[in-house]
Parts: sequence; C-alpha cells; structure tokens
Amino acid sequence: MTAMDLIAKERDRLLQRTARVYGLSFTVVSLLCLAIPGAVDMASFFVCLPLYLIIALCQYRIGSSRSMLWAVPILIAGLGIVGVVALLAPEGTSEAGVSAVAQLTAASMASIAIVLTTDLRRRLFLALAFVLTLGLTTFLLLPLEAALGRTVSLIVLGWVLTTIIGFWISAGVPQAARRIASIGRAHRAERQASETEAQRRQGARLLHDTVLATLTLLAHSGVGVAPEAMRQQAADDARLLRQLRLGATPAPQQSGDYNLESSDDTVLGTTLESVKQRFGRMGLEVSWHGTGQVLLPSDVLDAFLLALAECLENVRRHSGVTEAHVTITEDETMVRAMVTDSGVGFTLDDVDSARLGFKESVVARLKEVGGKARLFSAPGSGTTVVLEVPR
Repeated sequence: MTAMDLIAKERDRLLQRTARVYGLSFTVVSLLCLAIPGAVDMASFFVCLPLYLIIALCQYRIGSSRSMLWAVPILIAGLGIVGVVALLAPEGTSEAGVSAVAQLTAASMASIAIVLTTDLRRRLFLALAFVLTLGLTTFLLLPLEAALGRTVSLIVLGWVLTTIIGFWISAGVPQAARRIASIGRAHRAERQASETEAQRRQGARLLHDTVLATLTLLAHSGVGVAPEAMRQQAADDARLLRQLRLGATPAPQQSGDYNLESSDDTVLGTTLESVKQRFGRMGLEVSWHGTGQVLLPSDVLDAFLLALAECLENVRRHSGVTEAHVTITEDETMVRAMVTDSGVGFTLDDVDSARLGFKESVVARLKEVGGKARLFSAPGSGTTVVLEVPR
C-alpha cells in the first residue's frame, strides 16, 4: 500500500467517524425535542420512533463503512418523520415539534454530507440528497406557514456547514500527513548527520589509538620498543585495517585495546553482515539470499569479500537504484556469490579497457586465490556479476 493510499484511508476514517458523531448527536437532540410533552400527539410520536432508530443505526454504520447506500435509509426515514409531523398532526404540532424537524433535516440528515465530499460521484449524490431534502421538506411543511421560512433557512445553512466540514477534513488530512512526513525526513537527516559525526569521531580515535601510534614509533625508529613487539603491533594494526575495509566497526574494550578476529578460518555469514551494514549506511539496501554460514580460509575470504564489496560499490555508484541482491551458494569445491541489480545496465563492449576497477579489484583479486568473475549486463536490464572462489 502506497503512502497516498494510507493517507486516503486515514482521511476516510476521520470523515466517517465525524459523520457518525455529528449525525447521532443531532438525531438524539431531535428525538428529545419530539418527546417533549405536547410536541406531537402520542400516535405520531410512536410512528416516528422506529424511523429514528433506523436513522441512528445507519449513522452508526456510516462511521465504519464507505458505502453510500447507508445514506439512502437516512433520507427516506428522515423525510418520513417530517411527513408524519407535518401531515398527520399539522394542527397539533407545537414549537418543539417544529424544532425537532429542523434539527433532523438541517443537522442529523445533513451529516451524510461529511462523507460525500471526496470524489465527483459522491458530490453528485450529495447535491441530489440536498435538493431532495430541501424540496420535499418545503412541500411537506407548506401547511405550517409560520415555521416554513425558518426551517428552510436552517436546512440550507446546515447542509452548507456539513459540506464545508467534509471539504476541510478532506483537504486538511493530506496537508497534515505531508507536514508529518517533512518532520520525519528532517529528523532522519539530523540523526544521520549525528551518526556520521559520531562515526567520524570514533574512526579518528581508533586510528589515533592504533595505526598512528605505530607510525609514530616507526618514525622514531622504534626507540624503546623491542623488534618483536613492533612486528606484533603492526600485525594487529593490519588485521584491524582489514576489518575496517570489510565494513566492520570494532569497539574498544579500553583505550588502545580493540576486539580483533584472530582465527585462520572465518565464518562468512558474520562478515557478510558487516558488508551489508556498511552499504546500508551509504544508502544501498543489500538483500542476502542462500547460504548463511560458509567457512573459508582467511586469504580466500579477504579476496571474496573485497571483490563482493567492489561489485556493490559499482551498484551504488552507477546503477541508479538503491537496492541490490546477493545470492550465496556453495558446493563441495566452490563458493559462489551472484550480485544483481535492476539498474540502468550497460553495453559490455562500451567499457573502457583502461578502467581498472572491475579488472583489478574483482577479476585479478579473485584470480590470485584461484577464483574467477563473470559479468552480464545490457542497457535497461540491470547487471549481474557472478563471483567464484575455491573452498
């Protein structure tokens, strides 16, 4: 469901509930006016009572249903009440009875206008309902000349008011939704900026605690540090840089002490998640499919992941889309990754042979560990890269 569909759904729900509350409120007021002793004779009151119940039931259903058919019984029952009050007991109708008719026709029945403002078909139905209510009420109240002018004026005013309420809600809900979305975008932008700044600070501290400290020692010829300690520190820094290139964000236990992967065999699933998170932070959503856990030797894993990252970087920079799919499969001898996108694609023959990105960072890197890469693309059909490395 699109954002516009959600906004329309919320708008309709608000219109329906407003029409329910508005209509039921004035239906109760009209019934109470008619129940005042002397408003009409008892026979007329008991004839009108089930008609009020029909109106109330339909108004309740309008609050949860978009069907216009619930408005038809309201119009019929409402005009029936007007006919009973005006025709069956014209001489016995008091001021309270006339007020009940006015409340009914100008407010209770007019409540349907609130839900009939969203499209042309409903607006035509609204115009027909208004003309029918005004015309038949005027005809039925002709015997009550003293109350005719006031009641007709109230009907016009009531229907215009409810129509304005309907149009105001219909226009206001999308505007409010757009403002909320704008606030949400501003919040996300601010949060992203804060996260970027925090990552920059963390990266600066990380380099200061490790690589820069080692380079400083080397610049001073390692004075005061044993050669073996220097080699160990440089090896630790190399492993740290490897993790950073693969998208990991090592967290310090204490100043200068970072968690590092030291085993010769690394689980592929955990490092794939690091690559996914890295590109997610850069705006490329990566969906993984297939094998979740694969063990590879450290050098093969490095080449595999760095080639995969280069392919995803090409998707991010050149495809024109924000989503890529990576499918990992394996057999007894090979691990394969298929990187696909639905972007603009390109003609393979048009790629400049002097460009080293794919040739060196993907093909040559995999070839060094006994793997290979295949590229498939066409203009407008996206791009697929298949990477293979031995187990």
